[in-house]
Amino acid sequence: MFKGSGRAVLAFIVSVLLGTCALRAQSGGAPDLPAGAMQATARTACMECHESRIILQQRLSKAAWTKEVDKMIKWGAVVDPKDRDALIDYLSTNLSVDKAAEAASRVGK
Repeated sequence: MFKGSGRAVLAFIVSVLLGTCALRAQSGGAPDLPAGAMQATARTACMECHESRIILQQRLSKAAWTKEVDKMIKWGAVVDPKDRDALIDYLSTNLSVDKAAEAASRVGK
């Protein structure tokens, strides 16, 4: 049809998807991730698309966190390769299978 229109459509779709992730990440009073050396990295990598409540409800083993982090990196999560192992340690220590899960709360009633 029009030259370059495919690129324009792709750029539009990407911008809509990124905007959707940014809106989801606005937590509106959601609890913060656990304190620790990798908290800022987790915020950047995970909360680009997920609200903190979604992350805080997870209770995974180190092996499961490793698979989850690697999957999210493949899907576009920005994690510096030198931070990968430390991020996995942070998540598996603070959100492990032996810790009580965050209580789910409803937004709006």
